[in-house]
Parts: sequence; C-alpha cells; structure tokens
Amino acid sequence: MSAESVFPALEPLLPKVAKPVQYVGGELNATVKDWDGAAVRWALMYPDAYEVGLPNQGVMILYEVLNEQPDVLAERTYAVWPDLEALMREHGVPQFTVDGHRPVGAFDLLGVSFSTELGYTNLLNALDLAGVPIHAADRTEDHPIVVAGGHAAFNPEPISPFVDAAVLGDGEEAVLEITDLVRAWKAEGRPGGRDEILTRLAETGGVYVPRFYDVEYLPDGRIQRVVPNRERVPYRVFKRTTMDLDAWPYPKQPLVPLAESVHERMSVEIFRGCTRGCRFCQAGMITRPVRERSIEGIGAMVQRGLEATGFEEVGLLSLSSADHSEIAEITKGLADRYEGTNTSLSLPSTRVDAFNIDLANELSRNGRRSGLTFAPEGGSERIRRVINKMVSEEDLIRTVGAAFQAGWRQVKLYFMCGLPTETDEDVLQIAEMAKNVIRKGREVSGRKDIRCTISIGGFVPKPHTPFQWAGQCDPDTVDSRLRKLREAVNADRSLGRNIGMRYHDGKPSLIEGLLSRGDRRIGLVIERVWREGGRFDGWSEHFSYERWVEAAAAELGPLGVDLDWFTTREREELEVLPWDHLDSGLDKEWLWADWQDALDEREQDDCRWTPCFDCGVCPAMGTDIEVGPTGRTLLPISPVGKGSPVRNPALTKG
Repeated sequence: MSAESVFPALEPLLPKVAKPVQYVGGELNATVKDWDGAAVRWALMYPDAYEVGLPNQGVMILYEVLNEQPDVLAERTYAVWPDLEALMREHGVPQFTVDGHRPVGAFDLLGVSFSTELGYTNLLNALDLAGVPIHAADRTEDHPIVVAGGHAAFNPEPISPFVDAAVLGDGEEAVLEITDLVRAWKAEGRPGGRDEILTRLAETGGVYVPRFYDVEYLPDGRIQRVVPNRERVPYRVFKRTTMDLDAWPYPKQPLVPLAESVHERMSVEIFRGCTRGCRFCQAGMITRPVRERSIEGIGAMVQRGLEATGFEEVGLLSLSSADHSEIAEITKGLADRYEGTNTSLSLPSTRVDAFNIDLANELSRNGRRSGLTFAPEGGSERIRRVINKMVSEEDLIRTVGAAFQAGWRQVKLYFMCGLPTETDEDVLQIAEMAKNVIRKGREVSGRKDIRCTISIGGFVPKPHTPFQWAGQCDPDTVDSRLRKLREAVNADRSLGRNIGMRYHDGKPSLIEGLLSRGDRRIGLVIERVWREGGRFDGWSEHFSYERWVEAAAAELGPLGVDLDWFTTREREELEVLPWDHLDSGLDKEWLWADWQDALDEREQDDCRWTPCFDCGVCPAMGTDIEVGPTGRTLLPISPVGKGSPVRNPALTKG
C-alpha cells in the first residue's frame, strides 16, 4: 500500500464534519519523520475519539520512545466519528494517521492501547477503513501486525480473532524489543513470511500470539484447556514490568491538543502499582509491584513538561498518588518552585486515609481551589470490608469536616453499585453518608452552600482480581437500587438539594462484563455488533444495549452458552478461566483465598507496610516493592528559556 499522504483527499471532507481540527494533526511536540528513512514503522491507536485518546499517557509514552530511535517512525491514529466515517467510505479515504496523514495499512505494525473493552468495535471499524482484513487469519505479510496492549489486553481472548498479538504489562521496553525483531526479520528478507515473525515474537515469552494456541471446551461450555499448537511457543505468556521509572522519564515533550480534550493538563506518573489490595481493582492487581519515581525525577519531568507545553496544571498521576512515600515533600517542593506562576497541582481521587489539609493546601497554593474527590466505593462498612476498601465513615466525615473548615465548599464521592454480596441497604447507606457530609460541612463552616456530589458506576468483575469468579449483578437489580438511592437522597429536601447524583445504568456495565471475562467465542458477538453499526460503545449516545443482547443471543445460542453464562454466572474454584495461560504474576490460589476472605468480610492490610501476603508477584517477576523515603528534597530552579513557567527573580525585583 502506498504511504502517500491522504490529506489532499481528506481536506475537502473536513468542512462537512464536526470538530474537523481533531483530524489535521500538527500539535505542539508532534513528530513527523521521513518515511523512507525508517526501517520499522508503527501506527499507534487509541480506539476512541481524539479528545479522549490524545491525552492518554500510554500512547504518548510509546510515541516518544519509538520516535527517539533514529530508524523508527511512529504516528498516531484515533477512531473517526460516524460523520467522517461515512464520507471516508464514500470517497475512498482510508484510516489515516494524524501526524503524516498516511494510510494505516501501509505501516509495519498497528499498536492498539485498550483502557476499556468498550473500544473493541472501534478497532474493527479502523481495520476495515484501513483496508486491513479484520480477521488476523486473512492477513498477509503486506498487512500491519496488529498488537494489542493496555489493561484490557490482560484478557485479549474476545478480540483474539482480530489481533495478531498482545503484550501484557508495561510497554516501554516491549515495543523496542518487538521493533528489533521486526527490523531484523525485514533485513533478512522477511523469511517465513508473517508466520515466522509472529513465531519469533511469541517465543520471547512476553508476546501472546493467539493463533498459536488452541482452546478446547467441555460439553457444558467451560474451557477444558488452552495449549500451544506448535513448538517454539511457551505454555504461558508473562507480563512486562518496567522497574526503574527514572530511567524512562516519558513523555519528555507532552503533546498539546489542538481541539478540546478530556484532560487539559501536563501529567507526570509519580509511581506505578498499588498494594492497597482493593479486590475490585484490576489496575491495582496487574500493575504490582509498586515502583516509585524519585522526587528528583518527578521534579525534572514537571520542569521539562511545563517548558515544553505551556500548560498551567500538573497532574501527579498514579493509582493512589497520595500513597507516594514522599508525596508531602513532592507537593511542597513543586508548590514552592512554581509559587506565583499560576501553575496548579492536582491529584486523582484521594484516599481518605492518605489525605490531610497540608497536602490539599499545597495542591491549591498556586492555582484555583477546586473540589475534593474521594472514593469510598461502598456505602456501608460491611460492603467496604468485602471489597477491602477500609475507609470508615467516621474517618471520611472527619476528613471532609477539616476540609470544609479550611475553606473548601464541595466534595465528590465515588461509589460502585452491584458489588458482590451487596444488598439494597448497602447502597441506601450512600445517601446517609452524603447527608452526613452536608451536615458536617454546614456545622464547621457556618455556611449553607456546601455541596456533595455522589458519582456511582456499575461494578464489573475483572480478570486477575479476587472477584474474577464473582457473578455480575444484573442490570435490573442495579437500576432498582439506584432508583431507591435517589429517593433516599431526595427524602430530606433540606439536605438533598445540596447533593448531586450522577450514575450510569447497569446495561453498559453488563456488556463490559461480557467483554471483560469472555473467551474467543465473544469475538463472534463483537463482529456482529460492529457489522450492525456498533461504534463508540463507551459513549452513552452511541451505545445500544439491545444490539449487544440480540447479537449475543444470535451468536452464542448455537454454541450452548448465552449472555448470562458469561456475566451473572459465578465461577467455580477449579474452572479454567480464559486468561489462565496469561501470567500477571499473581498466584491463582492466592486470588481464590482472597475471594473467600471477601465472602467472609475479612479485610487484608496493605503489603507495602506489612509482611508479605504471598500474592506471587515479587518472586514471579524477580522484583520487589520499591519505596522511599529518600530524604531528598526538590531544589529551586532558575528559568531555562523563553516561556519558562518559573519566575526570574532578576526580572521581578521592585
């Protein structure tokens, strides 16, 4: 396929679509390299709209890591909205990259990062628009090698008919190793064709190639076993873990979006992994062990990123950022460094037991004071023991009381509905907690304008967690509990009018559950949904529950299984799960024991500060938990160049 830019054909179509700027490229810090000077060429896709995909840290990091290699080229592509898709099909314009507007089908590799399973239909649409066969079995060596990554890749079985390979875990080193293998294969004249390069990738033990594994089923529909179907291919595929984050200070030159995006900020990942042990949280389980970035490494990334972008907000990202062993020193050091520059700091939702007013004051010192966000997850003490989210209501009320007393006026609380063993009463206690927040805020502040927003999502059991065996709650039950919760919130209007409630109904969560814990048979459902118009399933205005239900009935019925079999059915201890041959480092027996502890309402401590609980990650990965404190601090810095966000003292005297 020609690698010529398709922009001459695309440009006349752009005035006819919404937000055409998202398709033109040319963002600050974007990279366009010479096609002919590259030995290996990657197209990197985030399978959602530009406004969601551009800020994605994973894609941004790999884009930069790859483009730093002299003979490697990486460009980005995103899902196109239906208005442009229709015009592209009408005028023969293929799926393109936003950097060079080159056809995706001309690249050597297409790397797709899945943060959520609801992007699967967008992958099929992009492949079809690119002129790439949607089934991996139909591709030749002239087509890109389609590689899946991201959290959803820890169970890629539902999309195994459509991807050539999947990488579990961290991608920085993995993409370079894949690049080396493809470079060598191409230099040798592509011996053995597509089959040989996929075999070379598979035999590393860190790249999963679904076509090299056969799945055998029992008469009742369960999996009997998953086995390699050729030599040179390992029985198990292991996740990748980047241990020294300071050695990978990416992104160094963050992209600045041209169109409005979901995150208008410069972000730095301050550590990876989590040992809190929340049983619902796949991200916390699959990213173990904890690996902290040093305070100097964080400071250098913030400095370089601000100078490269001009953003006025810095997001300090991780799964639980206030748990960094030196978070107080980091926030104070950054607040000191950027005082007077309107450069604000932000954390994702903060754990109640890791929050303090000093931390909050440092975060808001140089910017606006926004609302505070906490995630109790469960409304009752009992359900929080089940999910191992040990935050007492007393602790929460004390914390928000201190915040309201210090001048904050609003707080947001995140919860889930449909958790294992949950009852109506567990959910209704969310209303009482929110009312107590309002009461406390009014008491300590003497004001009536205190606000509390409760945001509720449907629980989805995920692979590689203790809840991977749990039956998912059906949508009717979830919706019924949410209706009762709204009634309970509004029962006392004097408090209820200050409580906002945002929630998603249970239907999208059930489909996410189907895709999350499904096996290869679910590929038939995904393909049917896509062929019948499924796109952007993560967006409520495009999602059709009926389309998914009808496709599942049509495709799974003849196979003797159904939607409920994959979602609301509870699994047994010894059942072979679709992802058992994909090793996240977690011991399956440990996960089962933790599932039993959940049913017995027994919590487990954070292993970062207590003796090891034998989850299996550290010995399996040959790693260990990396924590501070180091005792070091951030030093003041001088402006480095034009546009530096740091004041020059010589220019501000007098």
